[in-house]
Amino acid sequence: MKKLVVIAATCALLGSATAALAAGDPTAGKAKSAVCAACHNADGNSAVTQYPKLAGQSADYLVKQLQEYKSGARVNAIMVGMVAPLSPQDMEDLAAYFASQQIARGTTDPALAPAGEAMFRGGNLTSGVAACSACHGATGAGNPAAKFPALAGQHAEYVETQLKAFRAMERANDAGQMMRGVAAKMTDPEIKAVASYVQGLQ
Repeated sequence: MKKLVVIAATCALLGSATAALAAGDPTAGKAKSAVCAACHNADGNSAVTQYPKLAGQSADYLVKQLQEYKSGARVNAIMVGMVAPLSPQDMEDLAAYFASQQIARGTTDPALAPAGEAMFRGGNLTSGVAACSACHGATGAGNPAAKFPALAGQHAEYVETQLKAFRAMERANDAGQMMRGVAAKMTDPEIKAVASYVQGLQ
């Protein structure tokens, strides 16, 4: 219980900071984004559910992910090739472009909605899982200042895959191992339910 309070307090403190303005140029980013469109679509709303939607995601978070793909802190066989030729300015421009787009919301499986909402808003006090909303916001809009991503509207398949990767310690680019600590205590049904819930979160 004490750990849940610490996590929530940390998220609240980080959320109180003012988000820095993106240094990128969205117009330049659009011109550079053609190669991204194959997986993420031209406007960042990927049609393939294993690839994340980038539209509407905070620019700072997107830059962080691109930098970490390039440094090897985040591992993905496809993305390592994509980021290899990108300069820091390219990353800023691409992030600014996709951040300026509007995400296309999905839907929640009605059968999973109650369990998903309960996990998102309240976590699981018995197993020590913190509420997703503590760091990602009540509406799933994320916390740009802390570089916590927006979740609302994201593909359920992608969210489920990432949570399982954190749980298996296969993804390790989370600050202070926060996501690894949370996901380690989540069951498969909890992951599936919350992933479906955020897909339809408005």
